[in-house]
Amino acid sequence: MFKYQILIEYVGTSFRGWQIQKKGKTIQGLIQEKISKILKEKIVLFGSGRTDKGVHAIEQSAHFECQKKIKNFDKFLSSINYFLNKDLVTVLKIKKKNQNFHSRFSAKMRIYKYIIINRLSAPVLDQKRAWHVIKKLDLESMKNAAKKLVGTKDFSTFRKNSCRAKSPIKTMKSVKIKMRKNKIEIEFQSKSFLQQQVRSMVGCLKYVGEKKWSLKKFTFVMNKKKRILCAPPAPPEGLYLVRVIY
Repeated sequence: MFKYQILIEYVGTSFRGWQIQKKGKTIQGLIQEKISKILKEKIVLFGSGRTDKGVHAIEQSAHFECQKKIKNFDKFLSSINYFLNKDLVTVLKIKKKNQNFHSRFSAKMRIYKYIIINRLSAPVLDQKRAWHVIKKLDLESMKNAAKKLVGTKDFSTFRKNSCRAKSPIKTMKSVKIKMRKNKIEIEFQSKSFLQQQVRSMVGCLKYVGEKKWSLKKFTFVMNKKKRILCAPPAPPEGLYLVRVIY
């Protein structure tokens, strides 16, 4: 058997999410089907993690095993992207891997970013690819709150009730916020995340930016570890899986 890693870029708007489901179009399902068609054998695709409905990826990582050796990577990329591009999915790269590699379990770090368009006029180019927030956000207040998220903590407040993770304790390596013109980018780095964690944290940071919450209130909500206290999660369209580091 041969093992290969692929790096994938996609717009998640028209998909039910990454993971195969009984109903609806998924990114995993689409790519798995097309690779099986090209290689003329049934393959199973394993992703580095799930992205929810409407979430995008700049560089998702996945792997599969097959009996047939892929000799020409350029030809493979041209063939697979012929089938995928119309759905706004593209395979950026394919790499041969040893048998110990696993796209999910070998990951050392995951990087996500969230984009907010902070202005009166609705975005056109970034439609369905950012969160449009009209009220002016205070960036410095958001940065101060973001510092509270860094480190090893219990992130229960930011965890969706249906989350299946064994523990709510995660180590956040960094949270960076930058603004260019009216576009705010919030980048999160951690080995792994809880279900809906990033969007929940962004929703709370927005409350701080709007002055609905003080830094003291943000810290109180986080430390209480109660989901019911969390601000409404940010919508999925502003979230991007940036990169998975091995």
